[in-house]
Amino acid sequence: MFLNEELLKGIHSRAAMYDKENSFPHEDHVALKEAGYYKAFVPKEYGGHGLSLKEIAHEQTRLAKAAPATALGINMHQIIVGVGKYMVRHGNKKGEQILKDAVEGHLLSFAISEPANDRVLFGSICEAKQEEDGGYRFYGPKVFISMVAECSRMVTYGMDENNGDPQSVFAYVENNAETIKIKPDWDTLGMRATQSYSVNLAGAYASKESILTKVEPGPSFDPVVFGIFSHFEILLAATYHGIGKRALELGIESVKKRKSIAQGTTYDQDKNIRWRIAESALILDSIQPQIDVLANDIENDSNHGDFWMPRLSAIKNYSVEASIKTVEEMVRASGGRSYYNDTELSRLLRDVYAGLFQPSDQESLHDSWATLLLGPIQK
Repeated sequence: MFLNEELLKGIHSRAAMYDKENSFPHEDHVALKEAGYYKAFVPKEYGGHGLSLKEIAHEQTRLAKAAPATALGINMHQIIVGVGKYMVRHGNKKGEQILKDAVEGHLLSFAISEPANDRVLFGSICEAKQEEDGGYRFYGPKVFISMVAECSRMVTYGMDENNGDPQSVFAYVENNAETIKIKPDWDTLGMRATQSYSVNLAGAYASKESILTKVEPGPSFDPVVFGIFSHFEILLAATYHGIGKRALELGIESVKKRKSIAQGTTYDQDKNIRWRIAESALILDSIQPQIDVLANDIENDSNHGDFWMPRLSAIKNYSVEASIKTVEEMVRASGGRSYYNDTELSRLLRDVYAGLFQPSDQESLHDSWATLLLGPIQK
């Protein structure tokens, strides 16, 4: 284990406050940075601690048990570090700058999602305009950009129409308030401490050396595109898994203390409540092995062929749905007190629903599997 229990206990103690204040978890990030978590996933040869994808996924699960929103925010940093690692391993040396920046203590994020754009990673509505020096400037709206007011670097992308031969241009840019204009609009049901504001790219600049890749829009095994997709889905699955595991713990604690007047005993002796606890544990039990296998397969460059992206989408969806089911079951088992805002289960219920909106969603998951198994819909 990388993050010690004392650190996690401190982060857990502040989670309710940051949620209530709708504020960024500055103290948490100071603690995580001092613990070396910003560079935990960076290979040792670049000055990091060399955790594997499986290991960082386990840490994200542990962190999410303590504070889901803090975990989801720093998750974006770990995804970008993972992309840098994957790029370098697959011959794109531009990923080295990402690794070096993480070691130097930069907080990294990425600006990919766009309003009403369900293509997400596979085709941008933002403009990527090439400059005479070979660099690019980016223009257009981005949404759900976690930690954007705090990060110093980010990965973004836009579309270069390229005289009728469009290309998705991915870049690593510095966070410049003049060209990355933040709209402080994060007032949401849950995951409040991520502070995932909307932004407008108003000429955000990336030098030629900071252009990570240019590819045809659509699904791709380009190291940048697949690196983002794979690390996003696995680490998102790991983070939401932590919410389910913490909810199960809370449910078990609750039913051992909660008493039934009618039965004259605690609810852990009620067969219906015991069924809810067991059902939730069974659902959660299937998630970790899938995360571990896929994480190892990414780092070992296993060949899943055309099933790679559908399987990655599946584990994210399975994890989120399992945790939603678990939180809801634990709320039922714990009774009406869990409906109060001052309870941790109430916060977990609000936080876990954020997973419904993060890619890949259920619609795209089922579309991808149906297309793979049955072929495209005939027109």
